[in-house]
Amino acid sequence: MATIAELKAVLRDTLEKRGALGEIKARIRAEVFNALDDQSEPRPPLSRENLLINELIREYLEYNKYKYAASVLIAESGQPEVPLDRQFLAKELNIIEDANGKSV
Repeated sequence: MATIAELKAVLRDTLEKRGALGEIKARIRAEVFNALDDQSEPRPPLSRENLLINELIREYLEYNKYKYAASVLIAESGQPEVPLDRQFLAKELNIIEDANGKSV
């Protein structure tokens, strides 16, 4: 018969292999951050440059399925909930997208 420690180890390994453990940890971090976020302390205004940089970071995080990291970025930075239009970003950054770039 398996011991409690062995069952815990198997459960942890299974959750890690499925990627669920990382998602659970990220979700807990995001919820803790939201609970501790002091809404009474005003954030500095978000400059145009920081807005664009944050949007690129958000796109990277969402592309790689780091949805909880993206949610923390949005909450902490004051980035708008709705992502900026990709064509707008390309225009602002003077990027010419080819067919390969549009799929990313």
